[in-house]
Amino acid sequence: MFEDVAAPVVQPSMTPAGKSLAILIAEDNKINALLACSLLAKLGHRPTVAADGSEAVAAWRAAQDSDAPFDVVLMDVQMPGTDGLEATRQIRAAEATARRTPIVALTANAYAEDREACLAAGMDDFLVMPLDRERLAAMLSERAALAA
Repeated sequence: MFEDVAAPVVQPSMTPAGKSLAILIAEDNKINALLACSLLAKLGHRPTVAADGSEAVAAWRAAQDSDAPFDVVLMDVQMPGTDGLEATRQIRAAEATARRTPIVALTANAYAEDREACLAAGMDDFLVMPLDRERLAAMLSERAALAA
């Protein structure tokens, strides 16, 4: 995980559903990871950053094993090494004995074929970078309501 990227200390404003979500962010770009952490913290959530797909899978497994699973994974699609599609496939394969974790694709590519590839890999939703605060907040509010 990024050693020098931490969620900023802010007063959270809880989601409309009132539930703070544990969110794993798989993002290899430190600036994007910092921006996502800041936005999520401001929305009242608890972000954790993984620097690539392998770290994301390891963090997901560790959270499952500690009985504190992530509520949502925000998965960058294009990362070096294990990309977001492969990391999603690995998580989905491991979920045979675990609850399904919503995985949301993060990508700069907004083409239909990119969306289809994400969904085919097992992702549940698709957000185009840069993150739109309102779209992200709405999607997480829906997830929080389902998790409540």
